[in-house]
Amino acid sequence: MWWRLKRSEFAKQTGRKNKIAMKRIVESAEVPGLLAYADSNPVGWCSVAPRERFPVLDRSRTLKRVDDQPVWSVVCFFVAKSFRSKGLMSSLLRAAVGYARDHGARIIEGYPVEPKGRRLASFEGFTGVVSAFKRLGFVEVLRRSPGRPIMRYFVHT
Repeated sequence: MWWRLKRSEFAKQTGRKNKIAMKRIVESAEVPGLLAYADSNPVGWCSVAPRERFPVLDRSRTLKRVDDQPVWSVVCFFVAKSFRSKGLMSSLLRAAVGYARDHGARIIEGYPVEPKGRRLASFEGFTGVVSAFKRLGFVEVLRRSPGRPIMRYFVHT
C-alpha cells in the first residue's frame, strides 16, 4: 500500500488497516502483484500494475514520470530471508515482465536501488536492485537521484 496511498493516509492506517485495504484490492479481482511459492509456501512477492495504480510515484521528485508513455510499474519486492541471494528477485521480475506483457504493456518500468559496492540492509532493497533489472534487459532511462535510477524494459512486438 506504500505506493498506492498518500504518505499521510498510509501512516493513518499502518498495519491492520493497510492489510484490509490490500485484501479489498485482491477481492475486487484486481491483481496487485505476483507471489512465488516453494513447496506450497509463499516465499516471495512482487508488486506490478499499470503506473496509475501507484499515484505516489507522480508525487515523488525522484520517480515522477519520465514522459507521457503508458507504462506498467514494478514497485516492490519481498523475498523470505531463507530465499535471499538465490535469484528469486530475478525470477519474480521475469514473471512481472511476462505478466505485464501478457496484459498489454509495451514498457515496464522499475525504480531499483544501486548499492554502490556496499551490502544493503534487508529493508533497503524492497524496490529491487539495479543488477537484477539489468540482467533481465532493463535499461536506465533517467536518474534524478544518485542511487535510484528509473529503468525500463521495452517489449518487442
